[in-house]
Amino acid sequence: MFPAPPLTAGRGRLRALLAAASAVSLSALLVMVSPAPDAPGTARPEDRTLTVATWNTCGVRRWGCAGTGSEAAKGRAVRRLVDAGAGVLLLQETCVRSAESMREALGRSWNLSFLPYTWRDVNGRVLTVRCDGAGSGPAGLAILSSHPLSAVREVSSPQPVVGLRRGILCATVAAHGVRICNAHLSTPGSDRAEPDREYRDGQLRALVAAVPARNTVFGGDLNLRPPTADGSSVRLWPFTAYRTHRECDQTSATGRSGRATHESGHKLDYLFTGLRSKRCAVYDTGVSDHRALLIQVDMRADADTG
Repeated sequence: MFPAPPLTAGRGRLRALLAAASAVSLSALLVMVSPAPDAPGTARPEDRTLTVATWNTCGVRRWGCAGTGSEAAKGRAVRRLVDAGAGVLLLQETCVRSAESMREALGRSWNLSFLPYTWRDVNGRVLTVRCDGAGSGPAGLAILSSHPLSAVREVSSPQPVVGLRRGILCATVAAHGVRICNAHLSTPGSDRAEPDREYRDGQLRALVAAVPARNTVFGGDLNLRPPTADGSSVRLWPFTAYRTHRECDQTSATGRSGRATHESGHKLDYLFTGLRSKRCAVYDTGVSDHRALLIQVDMRADADTG
């Protein structure tokens, strides 16, 4: 039912991307926010916790995802995450039509921000990566929020010279004053011009630099294993990760592991926060090669970062 891990399958999927892209100008690569205006809100006294979920939906069927479930099934999975408490969802590998359908199904109070994936060709032309099917629109990152979003922006980060560019999308949940960032990092070999070049370390540094020390929840599909002592990924993680912030599944100040979030048995999905974490859950939706990760944070107390 599930395809190979992204660290392998991601490279194989790239062969299909160029055929799925259409040319656009750089000025067209805009974040879309719908439908509520960017206006500050006030959380109710009894509503001082926030649950954030991250989930790679495997929604681009041609990227090895044809057997993981229909668009409707993925929409129902999002509803189950909301029923489990999620007030903000960070989605990767979703189509803009699917994301908008999810927002509409959740109700008028929900808001959507979307950032498309792009492909840069050998001539420097930037293409928007399209999803399968007429009217599906671009593939990309999405932030779904039950509260209005403000200060929505793409975070600049190192990206392949030639090849697939994923990205980092940030927004503020105004009702809580919490900065949210959704990241989808490059896989090894993403740069067709320089296949041996590593991008994840620079992308992680850009992500960490974009968030405050405390009032934040950030993460996504980082395409990277935790920085355990016996792992090759240690050198890629910035020093402040797991120190200034605490990862959802981090059980101690020195802990650097976590439960698997991918069918391969590896942890590739993360949620970090500077707030106190009250709950961390891994949820198998049954319609993706990734499991969802949910964190509940308490805005009334500082995190114990050790």
